[in-house]
Amino acid sequence: MMHNVYISIGSNLGDSLTTIKSAISQLKSFCSEVKVSSFYRTKPVLYLDQADFINAMIYIQTKLEPYELLAKLQEIELLYKRQRIIRYGPRTLDLDIILFDDLIITEDKLCIPHARMHERAFVLVPLCELNANLYISKYQKNVTELKNMLSYNELAGVIKL
Repeated sequence: MMHNVYISIGSNLGDSLTTIKSAISQLKSFCSEVKVSSFYRTKPVLYLDQADFINAMIYIQTKLEPYELLAKLQEIELLYKRQRIIRYGPRTLDLDIILFDDLIITEDKLCIPHARMHERAFVLVPLCELNANLYISKYQKNVTELKNMLSYNELAGVIKL
């Protein structure tokens, strides 16, 4: 069975744009379809003493189940020397499963929909670009409605490249 998945990708260490493009090409090895939003320069959230990020949203179709996909994404992060030293801190590559079909999973290792997706302009702006009417049953709203609930300042921190 094919699954419809949205993955947030970001980086703020090294050559972020090259890293992100390379990581996206690696997704194609286990996905039948890959669509990518525009790239956005975004301000850091929570841990502010770091460089701006480059972010995008990726839509994939895959036969992998949620934990199989999580393992593959973590393998890709490790290829780019991802280290988890400071929570919300700088990173060479960050790949987060935002949505996986209409699943709701709330576990320590995996939370779908992503626990803070509805608060993050760097997630919702590129997600709207890919599918503005995508309905999120957990929030009983589509992604455009969720994006419209964000403040002007949050949205202003997301600049299309």
